[in-house]
Amino acid sequence: QEEKLDKKKRQRESLGSVNLKADEETEIFKKDIDKMEKDREDLVNAIMKLRASINELDQKGRKRMIEAFEIVNKKFNEVYTKLFNGGSAKLELVDSDDPLEAGLDLLVSPPGKRLQSITLLSGGEQALTALSLIFAVFLTSPAPICILDEVDAPLDDANVTRFCNLLEELTKITNTRFVIVTHHALTMSKMNRLYGVTMPEKGVSQLVAVDLQKAEELVA
Repeated sequence: QEEKLDKKKRQRESLGSVNLKADEETEIFKKDIDKMEKDREDLVNAIMKLRASINELDQKGRKRMIEAFEIVNKKFNEVYTKLFNGGSAKLELVDSDDPLEAGLDLLVSPPGKRLQSITLLSGGEQALTALSLIFAVFLTSPAPICILDEVDAPLDDANVTRFCNLLEELTKITNTRFVIVTHHALTMSKMNRLYGVTMPEKGVSQLVAVDLQKAEELVA
């Protein structure tokens, strides 16, 4: 009996001293666990609401994207046929069924040529096609001012004339002020006003302005 008693004593001593605050600490830990579980529940609910909001925004975005795509696609073909005096052009979503993740391909058919990707066109044809798309997007939501920086550089005289005629038409349709940066004499001759920068002295720049409309009136 004494051996058993000694064994029990040794086992008790091996457990260490009794924590008299165990109940109090247990309550504290229980409150902490309850708080973490509630925080986790709130976080899960917030994630679910966020995902629902994202899905709703994606649906609205897809709808608006498709609507805008159809409008721009129609305008693209209209502008393209004006610049090329015929032919046809269309936009095509590629690489994904989701319009928000899809890429965009330009398929064009210049007069007398088959439908093909823009990458197969000449430099001048690519420039006119790109301008057609820019103006198609612009026509869906015109801005008060539009700046075009040397977009006529790769164009020959015939295509520059088409480009300038289209600009004149767009000005009447949209009431937009177009600012054209160019070195092409033919483009300059089609503008209402010219602004140039000269350097009469080394290191000194001077702005020169010419009102072509008034100049024509004076000549007339």
